[in-house]
Amino acid sequence: MNEWWVAAVVVVALVVVVAGVLLAVRLRRESVAVEPLQAEPEDRPLPAVVANPLRVEPGARARITAVCTSLGWAEPLWLETTAEDPGTGQARRAVEQGADVVLACGGDGTVRSVAQALAGTGVALGLVPMGTGNLLARSVGVPTDLTSATRVALTGDDRTIDVGHVRVDGSDEERVFLVMAGTGLDAAIMQNTDEALKARVGRLAYVITGFRAMFGPQTRVTLSVDDGPPLRRRSRTVVVGNIGTLLAGIVLMPDAAFDDGKLDIVNVAPKGLAGWIAVLLRVITRRRHGHPRIEHWQAREVVITTEAPQAAQIDGDPIGEVTELRMRIEPGVLVVRVPAGPEPLALPAGRSATELAQAA
Repeated sequence: MNEWWVAAVVVVALVVVVAGVLLAVRLRRESVAVEPLQAEPEDRPLPAVVANPLRVEPGARARITAVCTSLGWAEPLWLETTAEDPGTGQARRAVEQGADVVLACGGDGTVRSVAQALAGTGVALGLVPMGTGNLLARSVGVPTDLTSATRVALTGDDRTIDVGHVRVDGSDEERVFLVMAGTGLDAAIMQNTDEALKARVGRLAYVITGFRAMFGPQTRVTLSVDDGPPLRRRSRTVVVGNIGTLLAGIVLMPDAAFDDGKLDIVNVAPKGLAGWIAVLLRVITRRRHGHPRIEHWQAREVVITTEAPQAAQIDGDPIGEVTELRMRIEPGVLVVRVPAGPEPLALPAGRSATELAQAA
C-alpha cells in the first residue's frame, strides 16, 4: 500500500513538472508572437549626430543617446567634425547611411556645414546649440538646454527655410549661410574678438570689441541689387541677412524672414559718436526708414564690392579680408526641426519636406 502511495505521488509530481514545462513553452511562444508588434532595433528611426568635439560638453553623447532610446529611436550614429571637414562630409555620410534626422551639435559654423549637406535632401536638420551665438536656433525657438533641444530634434515639427549662398572674390566655390553674411564692422568684430575674452564673459565680448571698432574709417562700397543699377555708398558695415535678429535679440532687419525667398540688405554709415547713437536708437526702436545713415533693400541676388579689402564674415565666422561678396537666396530647400506647437512658424511658398525628399 505504501509503495503504491509513493508511486502515485511521483507520478503526480512528474505530471506537474511536465505541465509546468509545457506552460512555460506556451507562454514563451505567445511572448515571441507579440514581440513583432514592438519596433525591432533595425526598424527604429535612425538619428545621426554631427558633433564638434571642441564644443561638445562632457557627457553629451550619453545624454543624447539616452533621449534617443527613451523616445523609441535607435542609438545615434555619432560623427565628429575635424579641422579639415567641419561637418559637411559627416552629414553626407549620415544621409547615405539612412539617417532620418541629422543633429548639428556645436556652434553656428557646425550648423552651417551640416546644412550645406542637407539642403535639398528632405532630411531634417536638428539643432543642439553649443556655441556662443546660436542665432538660427534662437530664431526658430529651439531651447539651448541639451536634453530639451534633442527632444525637439526628434519630436518637433518640420519647417522649410531658405538658404543663402555666397561666392568670395570671384571664386567658383559657393558657401552656404543661414543667418547673415557681410563685410565691414560686423565682420571685424567677429574677426577681432578674443577667444579668451569670450570664454570669460560670453557674448559680452562682442560688445566690448564692437565698441573699440566703432570709430574706424568708413569705406566706399558698390552694391548691385538684382538687376538694378550699381549703388555707390560710404559704409561702416554692409550686412546681408536671411534672418534679421542679432545677438541679445536686437533686430537689425525687421522685414527679414527665413522663409520669404528674399535676402535683406542693410548698409550702415554713421559719422562719429552722435551718428552711432542715432543709428542705435533707430535699431532699438525699429524705426529704420528715412534715416540717411541706414539703408535697406530686399533682393534675390546682391553683389558687394569694396574699394579696399575689408573683413568679411559668414554666419559669424570670419573669412579674412575680401573685396567682393556675391550672394543669392535659394528658397525653401532646407528642412529644420522646430518646437511643435499650435501656431507653427510661417512656411515658404516653396516645396514641402516630402517634395524635397522625392526630388532628392
